[in-house]
Amino acid sequence: MGEKRVGVPWEKRWGCSKGGRVGSANAVTSTRGPKDSGAVKPRPYAKGKARRRWGGGKSPVDGPAGGARRCTLSRMPRVFVSGCYDILHAGHVQFFREARALGDHLTVCFASAEVLWIHKRRRSSLPDEHKRALIAALAAVDDVVIGEGHDEGIDFKAHFLRLRPNILAVTDDDKYAPLKRALCAEVGAKYVVMPKTPPQFEPISTTQIVKFIRAPEAAPLRVDFGGGWLDVPRLARPGAFIVNCAISPTVSLREWPYERNAGLGGSGAWALLNGKDGVGAELDLGVGWQDPAVIAETGLCAWRSGPRPVLDVKTGGEFLRGRMALLWTGVPHDTPAMVGGARDYDAIARAGATAREGVWKNDFGLLADAVRQSYAVQRAEGMAALAGDPASGETVPGAEAWKYCGGGFGGYAVYLFADPAARDAACARAGFRAIEPFMG
Repeated sequence: MGEKRVGVPWEKRWGCSKGGRVGSANAVTSTRGPKDSGAVKPRPYAKGKARRRWGGGKSPVDGPAGGARRCTLSRMPRVFVSGCYDILHAGHVQFFREARALGDHLTVCFASAEVLWIHKRRRSSLPDEHKRALIAALAAVDDVVIGEGHDEGIDFKAHFLRLRPNILAVTDDDKYAPLKRALCAEVGAKYVVMPKTPPQFEPISTTQIVKFIRAPEAAPLRVDFGGGWLDVPRLARPGAFIVNCAISPTVSLREWPYERNAGLGGSGAWALLNGKDGVGAELDLGVGWQDPAVIAETGLCAWRSGPRPVLDVKTGGEFLRGRMALLWTGVPHDTPAMVGGARDYDAIARAGATAREGVWKNDFGLLADAVRQSYAVQRAEGMAALAGDPASGETVPGAEAWKYCGGGFGGYAVYLFADPAARDAACARAGFRAIEPFMG
């Protein structure tokens, strides 16, 4: 089989003229032309494939020595695929292999840097010629062209009409099927939706790769003061608020200076550090969005209750500096398991409204009052008394308010203190640790 030549029209690679004639069997051999770039590479895995498909020992252009006859290579299925392919990953490679298995020749078209910017508002990860060389180096790829048309979804139209392939292969999530089917009809090509096959690796998208590259090295966790549970879409209330605060010390993939399953939004931070959509991940678990929302936003925030996060008020939370601490209760908790529990949502909404007013006015007293209201709801749910509550038999001098973080029934509890001295004294006791508001 001939050598691979990137960017050379298909007919010329096989020694065919546009009229479809060859001079002899020797015309199959590729030679470098003045426009060739990069090393040509044989594709040993495909050797003999065309011969087997056509039967006998002759290739489609074999004939009497020196005899000119019509080229029959047009009968060999030629496959065309297109996409952004901005950052190549294993999913692309698998798709190219499976697409080429539909025929004997694969042309890959990727969107030019200009097209990528116009339609995706995203800068290309590499110059076009570098990207062309990378794709061309793949064993399954025969030719590479660059889509430069401005019609969204069919930037490859000019190449498609020129090459007239037999098959346009697409994935099952193709958003431009009507446009592509019409284009196929112009040249008599088949529009083939590739069946889903088990991925060889965990699926990942270019967007996910970019997010991972841009992911922060460290992220805060969070404490919540009022309105908890009203970020769960099915429990949302119009006009209600959720109030929370990003905290330090921060966490990273290498260092996590907190207990796990502790009510501080650790899953939201973990998603952010791995470049994932934390809000989507939390909603998929059936819980609310407040953790990843404030961890990404940072600061002291009031959010509007609803199906997705909408920020209402944000401050740096400086009036909380030196006045917050955590107490580890010694018991992990499981928020998803508690979503369906019975609780007083009217009282939760009132606490959220009070906390929101505290954020708006930078008023420590209002925020502490909201925390006390939230704790009262938690106690009514059946949670154990925390240190400082007379029912616990344990005092915490200088503590103004406290509550369980997150869903409660374990994990950490957040404490607000009258002043830094009282906070520092409490943190000298076992189980307490100081935290500060975090503003990114």
